[in-house]
Amino acid sequence: MGMSQISISPAGGSYDGLDPRPREAARIAEAGVVVRGGEGEDGLPEERFLDREESWLRFNERVLELAEDESLPLLERVRFLAIFANNLDEFFMVRVAGLVRRMVAGFPVEGPGVRLPRQVLENTLELAGELTVRHARVFSERVNPELAERGIEILRWKELSASERDDLSELFRQRIYPVLTPLVVDPAHPFPFISGLSLNLAVMIADPRTDTTVFARVKVPPLLPRFLAVGPNRFVPIEDVIAAHMTDLFGGAEVLEQHVFRVTRIRDLEVDEDLTENLLQAMERELVRRRFEPAVRLEVEDTVSADVLERLITELDIDSRAVYRVPSPLDLSGLFALADLNIGELRYPAFVPSTREVPQDTSIFTAIAEHDILVQHPYDSFAASVERLIEEAAEDPGVLAIKQTLYRTSGQSPIVDALIDAAEAGKQVVVVVEIKARFDERANIAWARKLEQAGCHVVYGFVGLKTHCKMALIVRQEADGTLRRYCHLGTGNYHPTTARVYEDFGLLTADPAVGEDATALFNHLTGYSRTRSYRRLLVAPEELRTGIVTRIDQQAQRSRAGLPARIAFKCNALVDEVVIDALYRASRAGVPVDLWVRSICALRPGIAGLSENVRVRSVVGRFLEHSRIYAFGTGEDEDSQVWIGSADMMHRNLDRRVELLVQVTDPAHQRRLRGLLDLGMDDGTSSWWLNQDGYWTRHSRDESGHPLRDIQETLLRERRGRSADESALLAAWPVWPGARLMSPRQ
Repeated sequence: MGMSQISISPAGGSYDGLDPRPREAARIAEAGVVVRGGEGEDGLPEERFLDREESWLRFNERVLELAEDESLPLLERVRFLAIFANNLDEFFMVRVAGLVRRMVAGFPVEGPGVRLPRQVLENTLELAGELTVRHARVFSERVNPELAERGIEILRWKELSASERDDLSELFRQRIYPVLTPLVVDPAHPFPFISGLSLNLAVMIADPRTDTTVFARVKVPPLLPRFLAVGPNRFVPIEDVIAAHMTDLFGGAEVLEQHVFRVTRIRDLEVDEDLTENLLQAMERELVRRRFEPAVRLEVEDTVSADVLERLITELDIDSRAVYRVPSPLDLSGLFALADLNIGELRYPAFVPSTREVPQDTSIFTAIAEHDILVQHPYDSFAASVERLIEEAAEDPGVLAIKQTLYRTSGQSPIVDALIDAAEAGKQVVVVVEIKARFDERANIAWARKLEQAGCHVVYGFVGLKTHCKMALIVRQEADGTLRRYCHLGTGNYHPTTARVYEDFGLLTADPAVGEDATALFNHLTGYSRTRSYRRLLVAPEELRTGIVTRIDQQAQRSRAGLPARIAFKCNALVDEVVIDALYRASRAGVPVDLWVRSICALRPGIAGLSENVRVRSVVGRFLEHSRIYAFGTGEDEDSQVWIGSADMMHRNLDRRVELLVQVTDPAHQRRLRGLLDLGMDDGTSSWWLNQDGYWTRHSRDESGHPLRDIQETLLRERRGRSADESALLAAWPVWPGARLMSPRQ
């Protein structure tokens, strides 16, 4: 197989694709009974887990279904096409890469399932290929013609007017030609390295001196726009402009054929942290080195000749099953630029986040001291809550210290600027920067340097663990001279840009128990202090899995005793075998289990004798459903609890990251969170439903053909305050009564 020469990362590396470390296996064994792929002590069936890779691809299929949905604004469908392409790029760079490494090394598949890596890889490549072709056809046969009908044209060179060709020829001479480097392959010039995700042209030219054909590669400049504007809302792919002037690059030689192709390479970090004293410098070196990782996918125009394709497959040493022939243009992630066109009627209506949750006429510290505040972004303003908290802390003379974790943030970050201002004002500022945040490593290194130069204490968390928890702690001297701790704990990153499109919750609190827990956790992150038990936090990797499983089992015990019980989760992914098996046991005990999972779910719902009490739903829409909520009990019994935080139920979150969940204790906040869970699972809400075979079916219209409730639009209307009834919808939504909620329409 062409991928057989791929190297294996050393022991202790950070690849998702490697076997769990011994301490991870120990935690799994300690947390509960689970045999990978086998029948456990509870007699659970062997084939009880869905394939993780297929489940992820099914999630991206749901994104594609939104691009196919003609009821959505046209430019938003264009955006979903771009999101699909971008998602699939990352999937190949990380997940397929991990499968290949495992297969070559002889390791089993990480996560639930019983199939060998080769079987999983074959299924993954086949399904990815089907979706790739479907994606290309949705653009070429449906979306692009509709764009043309609305006056937005993506044209090919032959479709341009003579004047437009002249303008582009001048642009080529001035801005494109000087940066092109045609590379000929002959005995004196080896096949060039093809960088990952770059767009290239494979060219066959006639050599008049030898009367032979020569292969050449031309790389499309990555810093130029993917689609060049030739007029108002008229665009042409940049490779068409280069192809039209190909003879200029080869001294007038005859161009016999030329085809666009694109390579995807492994892009995950390989730093042996156990042997690396200076992690920051090692990461910087790794960012340079990983440009040369092996190829895991080849995309080519469907017009490519057999000879050229065979040449590419051989030179790139790539598995022929990972070669996808699709209609041009390739790399539709470039459609993001078109989706951003300022044509209001073709986009979702603009909205202004609410500022009502945090009083604007008083100090934010005064507001938090009075009671906990729960915000939900993007419906509640990130700037008026989280950013404001850090900015006021930087300016407040009573604030003595600010401690914060940073996993991802934006290029221009008001939060980072506020932290720098605070340090320069003499406050103690401690920032835990996760420089291993996938695909944001370079930006986070830059922030770490800038923060250090300003006088902040910057630490990089633990060797072998990513610091993924979202936490800020502010120590403030009150007017009476006492010290009080103010905290923000959230489900999303301190990233003002994604806060406008990611759905997340944040808890602002001055509760002493949370303050003590946060202080202990920061001391653990920055020093040698070690706390295994917290009052209102569950922290990974030490206790989070065990805490979740214990609470699941408690609900199962209540149900066996004839008491009301319920479990409801909202998360991005559910993969961990221990948690899934605990949910199976709860279902067998008669506990109603509702799971709102955005992307990957390895649990099979609806199987008699195993999971007939489990429902799994998914919401994919305008905003990325990103919050994690874990609710236990009906809300009316003494054992009921609601937790929010950063952790999904995955191996990496529970064993290889520092994560936290915080218990929400305010009764109104609990009702609000439970109401959201109930609304998301309600039959009257538009969503996808998972069946036991791993397929998701979209339910977006009722029996009469009318659209079901869009939960995101419902929340937007509630924040706009257009209707008193809608404003009260979530707060008044009934707490679980012990039976399935019926649709309000029934």
